[in-house]
Amino acid sequence: MTEKSKERQVTLGVERMARQTRAALGRLPRRMPMEGWRTFDWGAVNHGDWHRWLAAVGRLPERPPSAINRLDGPAITARADEALPGLEEWLRELIPWRKGPYDLFGVSIDTEWRSDLKWDRLVDRIQPLAGRRVLDIGSGNGYHLWRMLGAGADFALGVDPTWVFVAQFHAVAHLLGETRAGIVPTTLERFPHRPHFDTVFSMGVLYHRRDPFSHLGELKACLRPGGELVLETLVVEGDATTILTPADRYAGMRNVWFLPSPAAVIGWLERMGFVDPELIDVTVTTTEEQHRTDWFGDRQSLVDFLDPDDPSRTREGLPAPRRAIITARRPG
Repeated sequence: MTEKSKERQVTLGVERMARQTRAALGRLPRRMPMEGWRTFDWGAVNHGDWHRWLAAVGRLPERPPSAINRLDGPAITARADEALPGLEEWLRELIPWRKGPYDLFGVSIDTEWRSDLKWDRLVDRIQPLAGRRVLDIGSGNGYHLWRMLGAGADFALGVDPTWVFVAQFHAVAHLLGETRAGIVPTTLERFPHRPHFDTVFSMGVLYHRRDPFSHLGELKACLRPGGELVLETLVVEGDATTILTPADRYAGMRNVWFLPSPAAVIGWLERMGFVDPELIDVTVTTTEEQHRTDWFGDRQSLVDFLDPDDPSRTREGLPAPRRAIITARRPG
């Protein structure tokens, strides 16, 4: 492939991301200060692999006219009568794929996480998403954004600072031909805190924050009065005073600061002014839900971080990952 061809693919990747972003963010109220993201320069990202990922998005074929989507099943699916030669090769340029699964024109992406299992645990326990504007903090590649649309949401916006996940989102959005979802490559701290969302999700983020109260306050600031927070986080067993602070790593992760009990999380929510907190699920993470796969690349997964002699403990000797889902409302 010539340098000129590579440049054309990069340029097309930039154009596709810019077009998707303008269309998606155009669904937000104009009073929300998003202009910097509507006009974001996708070609100026300072990351060593970014141009390779841009080229991968630029090389994707156009969506066939006969294509149909399914956003309400375990795998986010797009199908057509026509084959799309080379599609798997270009999607593999975007490894590692963490959240999924996807089935895109015959290419089955077996992601590290079976994210559909988490969705099944919560979807019937939260306020219905039909007609709602939804925000997902720590959205990764956007798997749950598509499930939110499949559940009837009008619009779903993801916030995630990890560039490969952003590229994956745009690849999937292009193949789905969908503009009802978007992604902003930043953190919640830098995202405009405006009460424009009916439902806000924060899944797998709280334990990465040194100040969990600030995180909860920022989530609340993004909710309209009466809107619902869906919070998923690592927890430990115990009462309202139980909080585990790992000395160093937890399940191989360095940036885990607090593992509270579900009762402690509910206390934090009440302290921050949320109302009607409810624990809707507690599940121990299994190697079925989080597993090694060739779509994740040569990387370690949950099995590598559990004690091989006692899978109820991590290699650090701490309780194995257990996740709780808690809902609460902003008053109003």
